[in-house]
Amino acid sequence: MDEYDLDEATQHALDRLTLLVDAGSALASTLELREALRRVCRIVAQRLGGWCAVDVVEEDGRIHRVCVVHGDHGETGDRPWEGHLPPLPPRGREPGPLRRVLDGAGPLLLDRDALAAARAHGEPVDTGRPGPLRGPLADSAVIAPLRSRGEIMGALTVARPDPRAPLLGDDVALVADLTHRVALAVDNARLHQQARHVAELLQRSLLPDLPRPDALRLAARYVPSPDAAEVGGDWYDSFVLPGGATALIIGDVTGHDLHAAIAMSHLRNMLRGIACDREEPPGAILRRLDIAHSNLLPEDTATCLYGLLEGPPGGPWQFHHASAGHPPPLLITADGDSRYLTGGRGVLLGASPERERGSVIESLPPGATLLLYTDGLIERRTESLDQGMVRLRRQAAGLVGEPLDALCDGLLAALGSGADDDVALLALRLPEA
Repeated sequence: MDEYDLDEATQHALDRLTLLVDAGSALASTLELREALRRVCRIVAQRLGGWCAVDVVEEDGRIHRVCVVHGDHGETGDRPWEGHLPPLPPRGREPGPLRRVLDGAGPLLLDRDALAAARAHGEPVDTGRPGPLRGPLADSAVIAPLRSRGEIMGALTVARPDPRAPLLGDDVALVADLTHRVALAVDNARLHQQARHVAELLQRSLLPDLPRPDALRLAARYVPSPDAAEVGGDWYDSFVLPGGATALIIGDVTGHDLHAAIAMSHLRNMLRGIACDREEPPGAILRRLDIAHSNLLPEDTATCLYGLLEGPPGGPWQFHHASAGHPPPLLITADGDSRYLTGGRGVLLGASPERERGSVIESLPPGATLLLYTDGLIERRTESLDQGMVRLRRQAAGLVGEPLDALCDGLLAALGSGADDDVALLALRLPEA
């Protein structure tokens, strides 16, 4: 016997430890919970049972079979065994194993007779759905609760269809250990989603309602980063100045956390006060904002574009604007011609507060659409900024015939899905001549 050969018991223990390690690696290998669970089920189905399933209890009480993997033929493209399970029998009857586990029992080891009784109770313990989509029946199974912080969030089922080698008592301990790891992953994903939801509500509460100036149409959108659980510093704003001009503002504070959101709120309010009090050209307003920002928020940097839409109700209209390091506005005519308004550029806020800032005036044709946006709409890690700007021009030109809300939604559908950052969008449309 080779000195490195292991006896059967030691090899058995090593295989089980390896399964747990590989399952932990699978849970950590992706931020997408469902894909992580599928990877774990694939490992378990191949090494322990004939198939593995994870059920999660949703907020409305329905049970969602998130993933099912069969060891003999893997996963199918349409995943027919997944989805919402039929309602469990009412609690007044003798409970089946899945109901018992969700009520706090388990893990449970089920032999062939127990599984047959569960099927008779109407519980889908070894298949995703009843009827023609039934999976291979099991001869033994272990059902364990997904429990974390005292709450049962669902169940993990491991089933083996081989009557010659049923799951045994030591398999129950292994599944319990595995389920503990899966439960932590599910709980962390839920906490992340809840935190992200709260962050998004906070972010949206900091964004203003848009004015309704005569003859002008305004629309705005804010979409949080798909990966971040905290608020960011993207914002838009619009209001009518005492002199009658309509202010159009968009900006982005560096960072993606609560501090950035607070700094964004301070900047927005400072800009509102300065703009209403002074009613100076946009470059002068941004310089005043930069001085105030550097004294009150010296650790933060931000980009901002401040513009004034000026003109009588029937036109002609002009856009007087200045930029502090922000991407240029996009102008799309009613005919679909488009160009970026690149004038009035300056350094970002916080970089050089004493520097003079210029501004430019652009004439806007009747029926034109003006688009202000943050860099999340155009920046991608794998390509240059120029490519993103070209893509935005093409998409916007193709949607210019749509109502303004539809144009914003179309841009987000086409460009927002690949965004790595928050996206803020402010759109203006002038009346036709």
